[in-house]
Amino acid sequence: MDKLYPNANAALEGLLFDGMMICAGGFGLCGIPERLIDAIQASGVKDLTIASNNAGIDNEGLGKLLRSRQVKKMISSYVGENKEFERQYLSGELEVEFCPQGTLAERCRAGGAGIPGFYTKTGVGTKVAEGKEVKVFDGEEYILERGIRADLSIIKGWKADEAGNLIFRKTARNFNQPMATASHLCVAEVEEVVPVGSLDPDQIHLPGIYVKRLIVGAPYDKKIEFRTVRPREAA
Repeated sequence: MDKLYPNANAALEGLLFDGMMICAGGFGLCGIPERLIDAIQASGVKDLTIASNNAGIDNEGLGKLLRSRQVKKMISSYVGENKEFERQYLSGELEVEFCPQGTLAERCRAGGAGIPGFYTKTGVGTKVAEGKEVKVFDGEEYILERGIRADLSIIKGWKADEAGNLIFRKTARNFNQPMATASHLCVAEVEEVVPVGSLDPDQIHLPGIYVKRLIVGAPYDKKIEFRTVRPREAA
């Protein structure tokens, strides 16, 4: 099966619908599927539920979909860099399910492994535990968290072969790997595609069986959330 598509619009054709749930890889602006996000925005699909560590920043990354009012609900860990996210949440326009970062990663991993739920101590005694089942193991309380299973996963990798075997580069690995497995259909964008057999099997981070569609998104403009500098010392 040919997994390589000419662009993001083609790769997402027939997959998007109103009210769907999407798992999106990335951490801030690091390792985010930029081309796929742009294609989702251009499609006009709405009422989306998106599971992602955060929602990018204002008008960058998933922040673009917030700005265009295409997101109904976010399942996230950290949202402190997005003023539009804050505004929509405080005004009641956006539903938010806050989830501790490690728990979110495990919820996606569990969904990909066919595990419908698991117990964790993280969040016990806090607002995170409200409305969730509590069970005692060895005298300690644990809360039940549900695995996440989405309609679509969108991720960003560094290099892939034509079979979809994929390598992440450095911190861009972040949430991309668990998000990729948390749906029945994963679309990946990468910086380079090479022939099958070109990649060392021991270096593969995500086997091609998880990747159903693939695009080359390069070249990328490497965006920086915060540029921190110090004054130049006098000579």
